[in-house]
Amino acid sequence: MCHFKQFQQLISDAPNFNGTPLPDALRMSREGELETFYAPFDYINPHARVVICGITPGLQQATRALQEAREQLRAGATPEQARKLAKQTASFAGPMRSNLIALLDAIGLQQLLGIASCASLFDSHSHLVHYTSALRYPVFVNGENYSGTPSMLNRRTLRQQIDQHLAEEVRQLGSDCVYVPLGPKVAEVFQHLQQQGLLRSEQILDGLPHPSGANAERISYFLGRKHRDTLSSKTNPAALDAARARLLDKMLLLQSRGSKA
Repeated sequence: MCHFKQFQQLISDAPNFNGTPLPDALRMSREGELETFYAPFDYINPHARVVICGITPGLQQATRALQEAREQLRAGATPEQARKLAKQTASFAGPMRSNLIALLDAIGLQQLLGIASCASLFDSHSHLVHYTSALRYPVFVNGENYSGTPSMLNRRTLRQQIDQHLAEEVRQLGSDCVYVPLGPKVAEVFQHLQQQGLLRSEQILDGLPHPSGANAERISYFLGRKHRDTLSSKTNPAALDAARARLLDKMLLLQSRGSKA
């Protein structure tokens, strides 16, 4: 289900979206302290073989996407072109991107995809990746970016986004895609979809440390750059070792089945 047409004229006519709160006219739902707003994250890459999934777009991502869609529409782009280019503005950048590439290469995803490194997913092989969120449209809690609390599966408007929008994407992308949930809360959502029969366990590459720069120690240990003896008490090496082993087993299973993922 794509809502772009519903908001297309409003986006095109807006003075700008830079540095301003999202307009009330973009609000899609309200449930207690939760508010969901529209931003153009509807585009689905039909050629994707790997899907990278966060929690929900934040305010900065939303305003960038809306501004890009506005500029594209005013320049004469088709709605499809505007949606695609708007979503591309929200791709991972900076240290988070380099961390994500290193983590994906460490588990051998590049071998499954037949590329030299997952770095090319951000340029020459961008057609192989689809970026999405468990909650497709930006959600705010008391005006602040939603970060996973309250639970996505326990609130009506959030669960609705998962069961309608994310499930729709999974169905469109088919059974050969693999999914990289960023963080345990997103992994719970994919386990929910697996229980519904939409995904197989090996398609869900959960357990990677979140690529955020704030997670530097866990990332360094997962990648073998930091020794166990030097870790702070905040990092659980046994959990990371178990996650790495589980992910490597999944990759072997996918390769042995000749998956086109």
